[in-house]
Amino acid sequence: MATYRNQSGLTLVELLVSIVIVAVAASAVLAVLATTSGSSADPMIRRQATSIAEAYLEEILLKPFADPDGVDGESSRAAFDDVDDYDGLVDAGARDQFGNAIPILGAYTVSVNVGSSTALTGVPAADTLRIDVNVTWEANIDFTVSAYRTRL
Repeated sequence: MATYRNQSGLTLVELLVSIVIVAVAASAVLAVLATTSGSSADPMIRRQATSIAEAYLEEILLKPFADPDGVDGESSRAAFDDVDDYDGLVDAGARDQFGNAIPILGAYTVSVNVGSSTALTGVPAADTLRIDVNVTWEANIDFTVSAYRTRL
């Protein structure tokens, strides 16, 4: 009677199936890594946009409600002396409070809109200003922060 020994090893079909499985798994992992690395800078850019908007808003809110010198509509940001002077301000690239460009933040665009508001109950519209600071970065980031300033 003939005796057979157990054979160990892989057949060609088993080897090909295992290669296909490993290739599919590796491509899925690489696709996830590519997506993650492609958008990894977004949180930093969003945080910078938030910081820029908050800095502009703080600068505006520190100004008086009414014009202190009686001359409205100063022409440069360094001369702005009340809240409504900022209405219509558009800075291509973030700038400091004196209007000087900050080179590393040049890709951001900041726009400010100031107008009267009736949103605050019990406060007349003539005594309320709504300030909207919008910061954009290319097509990915569009961030707006708002606040109210009252004469009271």
